[in-house]
Amino acid sequence: MDILSSGIIDPIGSGARRPVIFAFLIFIGLCLLWLFTLATAEEDTPERLYIADRSLSPVFNGFAMAGEQISVVTLLTVPGTIALFGYDGFTFALDSLIALGVLLLLGQKIRNSGGYTLGDIFSLRAPDRAPRVAATAVTLAITIPILMIQLRAAGVSAALLIGTPTDGAEVLCTVLMGCLVACFAAVAGLKGNSFMHVAKVPVTIGTLAAVTLLALRKFHWDPGALLSAAVRKSSAPSGYLRPGGWPYTASLGSLNTFCDHIVVILGTAVMPHLILRVGASRSGRSARRSMSIATGLVGVFILLLITTGFASVAVVGATNLTAVDPGGQASPILLASEVLGDGSTGRVVLITVMACVVFLAVLTTVTSVTFAAAVSFAHDVFARGRRRRTDTEEVRALRVAAVVLCAVCLSLAAAIHRYPTEFLIAFSISVAASCVFPVLIYSLFWRRFNRRGLLWSVYGGLLLCTALTAFSPIVSGTPFALWPEASFDWYPYQTPGLVSVPAAFVLGWLGSITAPAAPEVGFQRMQYRILTGREAEPETAADARR
Repeated sequence: MDILSSGIIDPIGSGARRPVIFAFLIFIGLCLLWLFTLATAEEDTPERLYIADRSLSPVFNGFAMAGEQISVVTLLTVPGTIALFGYDGFTFALDSLIALGVLLLLGQKIRNSGGYTLGDIFSLRAPDRAPRVAATAVTLAITIPILMIQLRAAGVSAALLIGTPTDGAEVLCTVLMGCLVACFAAVAGLKGNSFMHVAKVPVTIGTLAAVTLLALRKFHWDPGALLSAAVRKSSAPSGYLRPGGWPYTASLGSLNTFCDHIVVILGTAVMPHLILRVGASRSGRSARRSMSIATGLVGVFILLLITTGFASVAVVGATNLTAVDPGGQASPILLASEVLGDGSTGRVVLITVMACVVFLAVLTTVTSVTFAAAVSFAHDVFARGRRRRTDTEEVRALRVAAVVLCAVCLSLAAAIHRYPTEFLIAFSISVAASCVFPVLIYSLFWRRFNRRGLLWSVYGGLLLCTALTAFSPIVSGTPFALWPEASFDWYPYQTPGLVSVPAAFVLGWLGSITAPAAPEVGFQRMQYRILTGREAEPETAADARR
């Protein structure tokens, strides 16, 4: 941290900084102008804003779904983790792709249910206000940590770009980038944000491919030589390609590692903004096709991220990576600055394009996550109050919720800037895996599931995630914890999912069997809808029951 705050490390170089910053600012201005143009072209009616009237084509929505996976945390953290920790980073990079496979299996049924928020999904089996309120609470518990992490990563990368990676500069960049993103989040609709996601996918994949090829050229187009150099320049050459190098879990055992992978896969698959994107498909079959396209695109993206991680340590070296950023999050920008010679126009262009890709990732991801949370509040809580709300009032509530959420998350991101944020990642993903996935499975497949089982599963899972995270090694007792000097880590695993996910399933089952059984016809009608995408006629439900 002393090296990082001294300002001595300057990977961009004074000669390239001015044109890079100038081009970067022009790109930001053009992006915001385009986004505001798209936003003003959308009609201010809830259905058009929330799901674009379900008018998105399968290919367009598939590209947008792939864009949802290209977040700034994924773009910066995955290559850095692979560069510093080798095999363990590689295995965690595959979790996002497997998570899309899980959503591919459930996507058609989610779309056929007719819902597009967690509140809609929760109310399939308990059609009253309490499940929708619970869904909004879970959405906020998932969303706020994600937004804090995304905004913090954006500030770090922007400070690195301007050559001032100090604490004060990173906080200032976090605030400025957050304000820019909040401006669009306040006026965005799903369709406008989808255009940015679609544009982001080819730009990101093309940039990563160019950087990877240029790195490979330095090793005479020999992938084996690049991998050998990565092992040689890593911080632990003897164990770089073996499991156990990830320092956060190295001392916690293989069960902890297995639990981490399962929680990441299940939690990532049921994020609220992905549920919203699936609900915007034209039909269940279109949703399945969109997910197939997204899975292929994300597979290419993950492959390039893995290659970028190995190329970063091979070209830059682990010592230089950790000198600039102890977590390795600067590795893509550092790699882009090293693959071409100093003073060349191509180097300036490559660094600028990489910085623009990072900004696009920040803009689209923060907007998507914020928008999904604001839709949950406006659609599931505000519009379901005692007084009937007009469309204008509901849209106004959406805008206000987006601004307030951005302001809160931006303030928290600046406040925790000097602290480790791994506990936020673990908490957010664990809440999704514990509170959303069990309810989704029970709602779609178990006929006995009811209101009591849903509320027990949701609130019980949320309570367990909060308590177990607070007493886990990522909060106290380890060198990488939030408070390393303290020691109240009686829960031995990094993520609470090993306990909270099974407990949420058990609570959902126990609550359901102790409550009066739900009407059989209601389940048959719901089952007919998720299988066909159509509402069942009364005689159809009776036939199905017989």
